[in-house]
Amino acid sequence: MEAGPDEGAVGAASANEASETTPSDTSSGTPTSQQLAAIEDEEVLNKLLDKAVDFDEKRMIRTALRDLLKKKREKREKERGSRQDDLRQQALSKAGTGRMGMNRGQTSNHQPKSHMHSQFPASTTSSLSKTPSSMANPAITTAHQSSPVAAAPNMKNVKQMLLDWCRAKTEPYEGVEIHNFSSSWSDGIAFCALVHRFFPDAFEYSILNPNARKDNFELAFSTAERLADCPPLLDVEDLLRMNEPDWKCVYTYIQEFYRCLVEKGLVKTKKKL
Repeated sequence: MEAGPDEGAVGAASANEASETTPSDTSSGTPTSQQLAAIEDEEVLNKLLDKAVDFDEKRMIRTALRDLLKKKREKREKERGSRQDDLRQQALSKAGTGRMGMNRGQTSNHQPKSHMHSQFPASTTSSLSKTPSSMANPAITTAHQSSPVAAAPNMKNVKQMLLDWCRAKTEPYEGVEIHNFSSSWSDGIAFCALVHRFFPDAFEYSILNPNARKDNFELAFSTAERLADCPPLLDVEDLLRMNEPDWKCVYTYIQEFYRCLVEKGLVKTKKKL
């Protein structure tokens, strides 16, 4: 995750504060819990823990360190949730735009023939005007009228194309059989196989356990985020609560992973899925 613009300054200020308030540099004795809680730099707390000799002092430092890590983890999860919501909204917006385009295409089929020329580019209109016989040909007229709707199946084929791509990339991996965007991904192994195909040095695939669903999901998503800059759109806890994940969510994540691979030059294609 990209660091915020002021994170370095905050860390430096915390380090200075720690050096000024920590009793290890003075004769004031053991630092208080309030002083430790004010430190927002893990490195400073770790150094204090290494220098501490008193058991109670070590316990307080460990508590402060755990609280700091928890605070940072909650912040990351909140930012990730906000990013997931934004991406879902974008996906829904794109889907709505696609449906509106299909509806406009279907509506155009019922327009009077007198407005037919307005449905085509100037070059097509010119061609039709030069060949009046084609206007009288029902077959040609029907073909032109149905052309906006004919594009709709191509949009639907994107899902099948992406599924075929996943199947081809994971075919060499034992224990992976991709037939859909739902049950085929339920144990996390398929996600791991797909990520491992592009980043084979990231982890050892052969030791993965299909029964360790949580570990598999976390490994795949964290690796994809770290090496492909793919945001973790799927929530691990949600996946664990379901026997079969929602196909729309899996499809959206795979589509995003594919896009990230294309941006990094790991997948070369003329088609944008």
